[in-house]
Amino acid sequence: MTSALFDETFLRKLEQLSLVARRVRRGQFRGEKRSTRRGQSIEFADYRNYVRGDDLRALDWNVFARLEKPFIKLFEEEVDQSVHILLDASASMDFPPEPAAENKWRYARRLAAALGYIALTNHDRLHLSLLHGDAIIRRKPAHHRRAAHGLLDFLQSAASGGKTHLSAGFAQYAGQVKRPGLLFVISDFLSDEPYRDGFSALQQRGHEITVLHILSPDEIAPALAGDFQLVDVETGDRREVTINAALRKIYRQKFEVWQNGLRGFCRKRQMNYALISTDTPFEALLLHHLRQRHWLA
Repeated sequence: MTSALFDETFLRKLEQLSLVARRVRRGQFRGEKRSTRRGQSIEFADYRNYVRGDDLRALDWNVFARLEKPFIKLFEEEVDQSVHILLDASASMDFPPEPAAENKWRYARRLAAALGYIALTNHDRLHLSLLHGDAIIRRKPAHHRRAAHGLLDFLQSAASGGKTHLSAGFAQYAGQVKRPGLLFVISDFLSDEPYRDGFSALQQRGHEITVLHILSPDEIAPALAGDFQLVDVETGDRREVTINAALRKIYRQKFEVWQNGLRGFCRKRQMNYALISTDTPFEALLLHHLRQRHWLA
């Protein structure tokens, strides 16, 4: 399989990875994850003492013959994992303008594609959605590897634009999708709107949330100097500014307060959080940084 987002060599590397959840939920299809619930699959888990009423077919007669004590064989049940990816498709994500190597929209689409591809190759049930303005563009859920080509094509052609209302989108998604699971939010969070209520709605549905905060190096630490007219790509608002060392210091202070606020909120709510600069080599992000955090294995 080839794609404009990845070459064949990198796809092979992705196939060696899996998404890690703190807990595994009951699935609807038989997959490759192991539930803590005991079932009747072929994977042996443990023994327990026989009690009256147990199914005698689960009795280990070999152990009974050796020890003259009845033990019941326990098995782990194989379940699929539900994976949700919410990708912010607002206009601010398309910065700096392509073909810049550090374009956020391309980086974010590649990240969504990589996570989705990993999910599909592990037979997880994948739900991918774009948060675009007031709408949620949802792809039909898939859980087979054969859906990977469509996933990559969809993300390659996806366009950003307008202003996305993240909190409202989160709340809307929480009400639409009934089956909780691992949920990845990929966004720059460049919005003056609060996000707390939306995240609360997702957590109340039982989702295990990972926030992937995507920013360009120029947004994290601008190197500009001189007189500029800044234009908000989402609202069209303009402002004349003179950028010097003092203003850059103020910007950095305000940036740290803003970013630490989001990170602290996630930590308090037991949500995973990572700030990702688009100058981070993409292969290092997937094969090293996210694995170091034990979000991938």
